[in-house]
Amino acid sequence: MFEHHKEPLASQAEFTWRVVRYSLITAVIILFSLGIGMLGYHYYESLSWIDSLLNASMILGGMGPVNTLRTNAGKVFASFYALYSGIILLASVGILATPIFHRFMHRFHLELEDD
Repeated sequence: MFEHHKEPLASQAEFTWRVVRYSLITAVIILFSLGIGMLGYHYYESLSWIDSLLNASMILGGMGPVNTLRTNAGKVFASFYALYSGIILLASVGILATPIFHRFMHRFHLELEDD
């Protein structure tokens, strides 16, 4: 998947494609997670789809809920969804940063070998 530290640095085109691929993976994970949140808020709290989208987006982005939760099932769902969202937020940043961090470390390693 990534070049070994003894191999030459990937071309700019290959690196760009790698960043695009990892961005798409991150987008799929975020959209899937957003869908889970929308379904949960819609069915457990009887919120409209647009309000469910707003609440799920705010939780997934780390901001917090917008609507007051009325049912116990909704509160339990929201607590687990908030924990899940925190993990997904961190994982998404890690996935997005992976190709960039790898390229930086690879270039740094190649420069050290030249000395």
